[in-house]
Amino acid sequence: MSTIVLNLNDTVQKEVMSTYSRHMVDRKAPGVIFAAKLPDCAITVYRSGKVMFQGNGGDREAEKWSQGGIEPASSVKKTSSKGDLLPPNFADLSVVGSDETGTGDYFGPITVAAVYVPKERIQLVKELGVKDSKMLTDDFMRKIAPDLKASLLHHVLILRNPKYNAMQASGMSQGKMKAKLHNQALLKLLQKIAPDKPDHILIDQFAERNTYYNYLKGDKEVVRDQVLFATKAEQLHVAVAAASILARCAFLNEMDKLSKLVGTTLPKGAGPKVDEVAAQILLAQGEEALNNITKWHFANTGKASRIASKSRPL
Repeated sequence: MSTIVLNLNDTVQKEVMSTYSRHMVDRKAPGVIFAAKLPDCAITVYRSGKVMFQGNGGDREAEKWSQGGIEPASSVKKTSSKGDLLPPNFADLSVVGSDETGTGDYFGPITVAAVYVPKERIQLVKELGVKDSKMLTDDFMRKIAPDLKASLLHHVLILRNPKYNAMQASGMSQGKMKAKLHNQALLKLLQKIAPDKPDHILIDQFAERNTYYNYLKGDKEVVRDQVLFATKAEQLHVAVAAASILARCAFLNEMDKLSKLVGTTLPKGAGPKVDEVAAQILLAQGEEALNNITKWHFANTGKASRIASKSRPL
């Protein structure tokens, strides 16, 4: 496990905190002014100017800031992507990209977006501010999303909680749900761009190729032609980066609707704060209401139930 410490000036520290704001966690330790937790990396910013990156992803995240700035999204050589071997000029080709979000959030749906960026619009997309969504704030993504939708052919799918829970209860894994959503979004988008054809389709990889297509056995139509898979795909082509942004914005919009529905702001993720809010909803509105806005099989359901039980009067 890597541990890397960088000395960064105030301006870059603020960039770090903004970039990882949606992954922020509470950490009460001397000198700590900000902390965030990614799946494979913990980031801690200290009042002294030091920023520590810990975990298997520490090298990757620290590299983005080691020169005092953000690594360019177009810098393919610096990624540690795994998956299919891409053409050397891949970032300059006409590509359909697809990505999803919401899979690790207890509240809210899964959203998938597919976006087509023809090569003549790559520079425009970059000028709009598109880069890896993990390097952008939610507010900024919401700001540029309307321009992306107006400039690029796209298709967004939303798997809301009631249907998600029914599919999961029937025995369908989340991986299979994601494969079906990606395939459907790609089919819809390819219909929109016809007769034009992309040079390639790039899916942000969440499963090996054989596993992905095994999930789609029995589906009437399956997109296979020119399909590539890669992890960290949003760093490899702006089409996936744009798809990530549109998927994220669709998720945020749905979270706003659900928050209004239940009368409280729903936290993202699946941490302790989520358990507390879920317990409050369980006590005030009941199990059915909670089921309709959550991924019910997550461990948060049991944790919320235990918190609620302790809070009920004897």
